[in-house]
Amino acid sequence: MSLKKEVGTIAKSDATRINGEITATTCRLIGVDGSQLGLFGIRDAQRVADEQGLDLVEIAPNAEPPVCRVMDYGKFKYQQAMKAKQARKNQSRVEVKEMKFRPKIDVGDYETKKGHVMRFLKKGARVKVTIMFRGREMAHPEQGLNVLERLAADLKPYATVESAPKLEGRNMLMLLAPIKGAFDNVDGGEDAAKK
Repeated sequence: MSLKKEVGTIAKSDATRINGEITATTCRLIGVDGSQLGLFGIRDAQRVADEQGLDLVEIAPNAEPPVCRVMDYGKFKYQQAMKAKQARKNQSRVEVKEMKFRPKIDVGDYETKKGHVMRFLKKGARVKVTIMFRGREMAHPEQGLNVLERLAADLKPYATVESAPKLEGRNMLMLLAPIKGAFDNVDGGEDAAKK
């Protein structure tokens, strides 16, 4: 019989105990309005909750004696879920975009890809710049390093180098992060030019 009870408590995912699940004999009771009602036997506290048509919820099980509160548990769980949903909605996700270069990139291609990196940075994304080496190009990693340093220098007013260029296998990687407010004055100039 006791083994069954143990399995039931282990399988339950929500750690909060309510009403008949509370195992303590006495508790410190908090009313609906948040006022301290004092020490109560668990049956008396349950009766107080039942008279108001609400639940008795154990909010601090490790306290001595445990603290219980009279509340509408369903409404409380709903409000907690809404708060969590709102927090997830308000949190900003930082996106990481990737731009691939070659060590022997031509000027036109370099400018085009630099423009794409600028666009990503303008949208607030971090950019992972990758130099891909093939075959014998691995003998001259300094060419890739030169391209990355040139890009970092060109984008210095708009981005910071979050992780310095490092060689990983056949690729050399560098991470750029946008500088807050760096594109504000650029936007104003472009908008004025369009009008």
